Amino acid sequence: MYMSGFGNEFASEDPRCPGSLPEGQNNPQVCPYGLYAEQLSGSAFTCPRSTNKRSWLYRILPSVCHKPFKPMSCGDLTENWNEVEPDPNQLRWKPFNILKSSEKKVDFISGLHTVCGAGDSKSRNGIAIHMYTCNTSMIDKCFQNADGDFLIGANGLANPRDFQTPVAWYEDRTVATGYTVVNKYQGKLFSCQQDFSPFNVVAWHGNYTPYKYNLENFMVINCVAYDHADPSIFTVLTAKSTRPGVAIADFVIFPPRWGVADHTFRPPYYHRNCMSEFMGLIKGHYEAKEEGFQPGGASLHSIMTPHGPDVDCFEKNSTAVLKPERVAEGTMAFMFESSFSMAVTKWGLETCQRLDKSYYKCWEALKSHFNPNWKPSSK
Repeated sequence: MYMSGFGNEFASEDPRCPGSLPEGQNNPQVCPYGLYAEQLSGSAFTCPRSTNKRSWLYRILPSVCHKPFKPMSCGDLTENWNEVEPDPNQLRWKPFNILKSSEKKVDFISGLHTVCGAGDSKSRNGIAIHMYTCNTSMIDKCFQNADGDFLIGANGLANPRDFQTPVAWYEDRTVATGYTVVNKYQGKLFSCQQDFSPFNVVAWHGNYTPYKYNLENFMVINCVAYDHADPSIFTVLTAKSTRPGVAIADFVIFPPRWGVADHTFRPPYYHRNCMSEFMGLIKGHYEAKEEGFQPGGASLHSIMTPHGPDVDCFEKNSTAVLKPERVAEGTMAFMFESSFSMAVTKWGLETCQRLDKSYYKCWEALKSHFNPNWKPSSK
């Protein structure tokens, strides 16, 4: 069950315990049903009320009831941006390997691999891009991220009603063999043990919540005259930086839409800019590189590194009859556009063995069409 909306003030209680939300206050001397009140804050206490993020949870036991955290192996999860030399080239990865059910059991945590990133979790100013693959559920284990959110704030044409937040549902379960809580803190993983399930929230209210969003619901706008509108029109979510108008990351998608621009080269144009662009293809064929950019793969175009459509795309669309047409039908591509200069990890450049070292060749056959005697056609 879910509640719809983005940034709402939600209130929810498990129907098995009616009246479990305290009336008229957050922290009564004795909570209904003998529950513990616990506040979860997502912003500083001194934030203006309009931007304050917090939720009150009413739990069977508070989350403080655990044994001490101990370091654990981080695998390929890292913030060591200095382990390889910088590489300004256009980078593209072939589809990352997907684990089969018959292979060694790997859960979400052990299946996380850091591809690239920048910044520092200690100062809470940065970005890290990970890929993951897993073939088994986390049994009596959960994950929390103290370094930042896996979810980022909204700013774009995603309708608030399409974001879905879960309703309260509790699990009152003792785990005699121990329940493992894994915590990512300052780029490292730590684990602790407790003897109960942490999913024991009977009721809650607030606006600091997890949510899910179906990318197919994005309401696209586009150019209806000529040239291209700025790619920001495809922004679903934004993680703001301390500089107004400059994002730590814009989460952008390129969904199916109509192309109708007149006198225009309609695919993405050649460009380089002051942002890093990490792109991935979920399904289908990306309009500007139909051959080499495959579902499950990714690319990184660093700050001021030029990129754009491959040879086939340029030649085809330079002479195409410009009529209304569906663009990117059956596809879904996404991009993180960041003001940070990304460093690629050793796993991304070497260990994963998915780097497409022939990527640059997709532009090699571009030829000069320059004609010094060109005259504009008469109208």
